[in-house]
Amino acid sequence: MSASKDKKTGKWICQFRYKNSAGQTRKKFRRGFATKREALAWEREFLLVARRDPMMLFSSFTEIYLQDMSHRLRASTVRGKRYVIREKILPWFGNQPINRIRPSDVRSWEAALLREGKADGRPYSPTYLKTIYNQLNAIFNYAVKYYELCENPCRKAGSIGSGQAGEMQFWTLAEYRRFLQALPPDAPTTLAFQTLYFTGMRVGELLALTRGDLDPAARTIRINKSCQRSRKGDVVTPPKTPRSNRTISIPGFLADLLARYTDALPPGDETLLFPFHKYRLTKELESVCVRLGLKRIRLHDLRHSHASLLIELGFTPLLIAERLGHEKVETTMNVYSHLYPGKQQEVAERLELLAQAM
Repeated sequence: MSASKDKKTGKWICQFRYKNSAGQTRKKFRRGFATKREALAWEREFLLVARRDPMMLFSSFTEIYLQDMSHRLRASTVRGKRYVIREKILPWFGNQPINRIRPSDVRSWEAALLREGKADGRPYSPTYLKTIYNQLNAIFNYAVKYYELCENPCRKAGSIGSGQAGEMQFWTLAEYRRFLQALPPDAPTTLAFQTLYFTGMRVGELLALTRGDLDPAARTIRINKSCQRSRKGDVVTPPKTPRSNRTISIPGFLADLLARYTDALPPGDETLLFPFHKYRLTKELESVCVRLGLKRIRLHDLRHSHASLLIELGFTPLLIAERLGHEKVETTMNVYSHLYPGKQQEVAERLELLAQAM
């Protein structure tokens, strides 16, 4: 019998032998179960997972999924996945065998999300709903591909939310100037904001910058890494995509500011330029917006602000894609195409002038 009672503690023990994925016989032992039923249920679930059986509980399968993803995705991406799974998916599906979840179950879950909304009573944004749905869909796709699940129930259930935000938030140059004038001129955070606005780099790329990445004479910044900073320490990874490895040209005033700033830093090419947390920048951004009555944007929206500035100055999507480190120019067009309609009238007017000259 795999379950037996511990005479000393009165709790139940579970011990049994099984074959792992390599066909090797192994022994499993665990104590502390309150009842025999709990001990046998744990054994049953363990064996389902060991055999990669789609009868395993959804909660068990998500741990397999996340463990695999942790070797393939950025740490910050896996953290985001883990949060969505834990908070929005497991409470509904966690205790169900993964092959027993039907399209009707997914539809019921979607309806609950649409009703639930945020703590303040506002509904979830369409993009957030789409993010949650995409995560569930990805888990089922993984199960179909690698664990012999017959079908993905999300396909019949249909999706919720939208992949595109209704309106992108960004600052015009005038709005950014108002913000800048409210900052202490010589503070490291002020220079960080300047760098974000005038380069369009991602926040993680900014936090990873070292002295060796800066070339004031050539007026360039090299981007070849990204940093996720937390209380547990820094996690430095390659940039988001291969094309994110790039060298950005910067205006002379920014090169001069950075050169003077780095002169006061400890020597060494590996010295971090901005050794503080993203949270510090976020709080300062929010504080100034409230104080000035300025349009509230996220820290990442400074990247959008840079792109919109380049579009207004007439630069091509290809150049903007290279500067932002987008993998494809289509990404740039998909994200910023709504900022180009203002140029359509200009195109029509120039074509009219050409026609008149013929």
